[in-house]
Amino acid sequence: MTRVTAGATARSRLAAVAGHVGGFPRLRYMGSKYRLVPYLAEVFAELGGRTALDAFSGSGVVSYLLKTLGYRVTANDFLTFPTVIARAAVVNQHHRLTGGDVERICGPPADDRDFIQRTFRGLYFTEEDRAFLDSAWSHIDRMSGHKRDIAIAALVLASARRQPRGVFTFTDMRYHDGRRDLRLSLREHFRERAAEYNRVVFDSGHPCTALCGDVFALESRSYDVVYLDPPYAPPRDDNCYIKRYHFLEGLSVYWRGQAIMEDTRTKKLPKRYTPFSYKHTVTGALRRMLKQFQDSAIVLSYSSNAVPDADTLEGLLREVKNEVEVRLIDHTYTFGTHSTAQRRAAAEYLFIGR
Repeated sequence: MTRVTAGATARSRLAAVAGHVGGFPRLRYMGSKYRLVPYLAEVFAELGGRTALDAFSGSGVVSYLLKTLGYRVTANDFLTFPTVIARAAVVNQHHRLTGGDVERICGPPADDRDFIQRTFRGLYFTEEDRAFLDSAWSHIDRMSGHKRDIAIAALVLASARRQPRGVFTFTDMRYHDGRRDLRLSLREHFRERAAEYNRVVFDSGHPCTALCGDVFALESRSYDVVYLDPPYAPPRDDNCYIKRYHFLEGLSVYWRGQAIMEDTRTKKLPKRYTPFSYKHTVTGALRRMLKQFQDSAIVLSYSSNAVPDADTLEGLLREVKNEVEVRLIDHTYTFGTHSTAQRRAAAEYLFIGR
């Protein structure tokens, strides 16, 4: 009887955790793990421990899940805007934007900057929306700390929601289907997105960290749990995050230090090399990464549509772990945004090495 009660209590706790994480602001992001939260919560609870690394934090939802479960989380990503999101919602334990903060950002500009209006004239958003982004940044530049992080995260999410499919690989209206997210102005989006981030701020009682850098440059240390969600190398198409989200990356730093490719139609940023993107380098990169974290419990998400295949990846994990489990999750997603990619649905694996 006691065992049943304990099991029921554990299930109830995990359901509460998943429910809490369900309120995390949703960024439509390639390979995002929102729908895997209940499965991942179960795995992390089984593994236990106090410290966790989310080495490819992306949308931030897994880092936030780990924080909710009580881990001291280190979130890392090689892009800036995911790092800002992690600072706003994972590292941040107390700070929220006040009503006055939001009204100030949504009010008249603090200066006459017009970089976004000039650089992206006729692209992505309305003239009013582009003016709002410049104006918002005129106020954000006067902010500091986690309030600044929340403001930038909300601006990034507002822009992603306002853009059809959340990607910046096209500039026309082909995917403008009239749904609410596409009807709201960026100013209206910002108010709502700021409220979303405010709602998920909580004090876990455990300090967390957000880093921006290559996974192989991470300081060598042992975490109790390491979650790995590297870019998947699909057999066709590509997995270039910069191509899809260059506007969000630039917006997160107001394009400071960024080299816009002026000759491109979408005004994109240069692609950043990662060995995970190419069939001839991905296996070596995975082997190197698994060896890097061999002293930690490893949870690795991977796609059935990626290179190498599941058997190869399991073999790589067994090179560093004696106990390996592979779980196939009843979940599908697609690579890319075009019709061919939509037809190539892929299932998700969880590789667990203890």
